[in-house]
Amino acid sequence: MAPTTRRKSAQPPITDAQVELAAQAARCVVDTHEAIVGYLRHGQTLAEIDRFVGETLAKMGAKSCFKGYRAGRHPPFPAHACLSVNETVVHGHPGSFQRSLEAGDLLKVDIGVSKHGWIGDAAYTYSFGEPDATTRRLMDCGKEALRLGIEAMQPGAEMVEWAKAIQHHVENVCKFHMVRGLGGHGYGRTLHAPPFISNTVPKVAAFEWREAHDPFVPGMLLAVEPMIAVGTGRITQHGNAWPLDIADGSQSVHYEADILITQDGPRNLTAGLEKLPDVISR
Repeated sequence: MAPTTRRKSAQPPITDAQVELAAQAARCVVDTHEAIVGYLRHGQTLAEIDRFVGETLAKMGAKSCFKGYRAGRHPPFPAHACLSVNETVVHGHPGSFQRSLEAGDLLKVDIGVSKHGWIGDAAYTYSFGEPDATTRRLMDCGKEALRLGIEAMQPGAEMVEWAKAIQHHVENVCKFHMVRGLGGHGYGRTLHAPPFISNTVPKVAAFEWREAHDPFVPGMLLAVEPMIAVGTGRITQHGNAWPLDIADGSQSVHYEADILITQDGPRNLTAGLEKLPDVISR
């Protein structure tokens, strides 16, 4: 889940025991996505999928950290998962998309869990039926942008290196659009913690992204999440409703991973997502 506000304090140090707890929560997210892949079918509704997510988490001894989540003027988030279809890029839910899923739909599934007091939070994009050529390129672009961005998260490197890597790939190589104003975040015992991790390079760092030139530090837990669209990087929102839509109605993708910064480089705690199939043919 992308943050809707930005916090100011730094993350506290993390112990080896806490790293293990964070890794368990991240594994729970991956396991839930693996279960979802086996469950998804054409003709399902978001309400059915969300109910399955809740039941799956309960079997794992975990619970959603999204359901009931409050941010700013928003009402409590009404679902176990963020389920966003087509032009809705993030924060979708069953109440915001009520028809059955069909061939041509692109579903972003963002799972956030709480297990033993620690958070896991990661997203993946699924195509219902074989995607058209543009959508296939968009999905591949999102996954490669995430990989390149994670590579840039080296200890001591400035956080802006993440944004440089993904924005260059998305906009210069793939010719798509990075969604503006959204990004990743620190996490741990809470869903959203500092620092904010912008997906775009700021023109004026002090105003747009004050942490841009702060370094990645060993011990940081960061949820990073490229959000990409075909036609524009602008988003729209209706009042204080949760879903964020691409302004021109074009197709969008969302990928998210949980990263631990170590002395030796970034460690992807949700690396299992990379092996998942992303086409639902049933």
